[in-house]
Amino acid sequence: MSNRDTIPSDLDPDASSGAATDPGRQAGASLERAVQIAERLRARVREHVMGRDEVIDLVLVALLADSHILLEDYPGSGKTTLAKALGESIADDRPADEIADFRRVQFTPDLLPSDITGVMVFDTDSSTFQFRHGPIFAHVLLVDEINRTSPKVQSALLEAMAEKQVTVDNISHRLDELFFVIATQNPLDVAGTYPLPLAQIDRFLFKVRMEHIDRASELRVLETWGTPKAPCTLPRVSRDEVIDARRAIRAQVQLTQRHKECLVDTAALLRADRRVVQGVSTRALVQGIPALQTLALFRGRDYVSSDDVAYLLPLLLSHRMELIPGAEDAAEIVLAAAERPLELLSRSTLRPRAGGHG
Repeated sequence: MSNRDTIPSDLDPDASSGAATDPGRQAGASLERAVQIAERLRARVREHVMGRDEVIDLVLVALLADSHILLEDYPGSGKTTLAKALGESIADDRPADEIADFRRVQFTPDLLPSDITGVMVFDTDSSTFQFRHGPIFAHVLLVDEINRTSPKVQSALLEAMAEKQVTVDNISHRLDELFFVIATQNPLDVAGTYPLPLAQIDRFLFKVRMEHIDRASELRVLETWGTPKAPCTLPRVSRDEVIDARRAIRAQVQLTQRHKECLVDTAALLRADRRVVQGVSTRALVQGIPALQTLALFRGRDYVSSDDVAYLLPLLLSHRMELIPGAEDAAEIVLAAAERPLELLSRSTLRPRAGGHG
């Protein structure tokens, strides 16, 4: 793969030829396939969402890293359109079951856990109780205003995000392996909300603040609103393709011991910072590994660079810390702590030029 800043759109037409006879080529082709899958997802979502290219990429990084994402947004910012476009871009080729492509749940103070997980109902034909699946049984779940519901409902969602299962009447029901949550909360309207505990925030790979889109994109939205859209001609991505892409990225995008040391050393410096009441968890570092590998793929490489780490660290760690009163810019604190570890990482990855003497 070449060292480019975006996903390659034109791949080698012979990338798959000879794969059956060349094990090395077969492994490479698998990663190229992951590139194609990511490109198809991104192109389909961008066709429906304007002016959100960076947010779209971060959502796809979270999806392919097998995690979840929290968006801080304003009403009418396009979050539902984004999540629905992503859900409709993934097709399940397996026999019909209870798993939907996309579901949206509006969290409210009177919501009950059973409203999202499902409930046992009595079947008069068989005289037994049967489980009726709730909206959480979906490939892509949009949770609107996650902080507007009670801690009991948030706990039910936490189990689903952490274990990919829900428990109803002491019986656990598995969610699909693809299960992906996009949650939102309004950063300004806090009246009547229940702040998310750090244990739940820690389950989100990123917490991204969605700013208003630029003028040109907003004009395009106004110009195209109300006009019939041509059917999307881009092919959908199957559920199995997404899962295979996750595995290929994890197995074939190179991430060295030095990168892991950079993550661990940055976390240690943050925990020792006097402005930090509670530092980042080990889970954050574990989740960072597939996220870095996926970002490298998005930038056209099969290896993680120090630039990837520098870009992702504030997004990965800022929302997981509790700061002392008055310390507001968590991203700056993360970057300050990461300065020395990133410098050591950059030095370790420098290679002498061919024929040079160091």
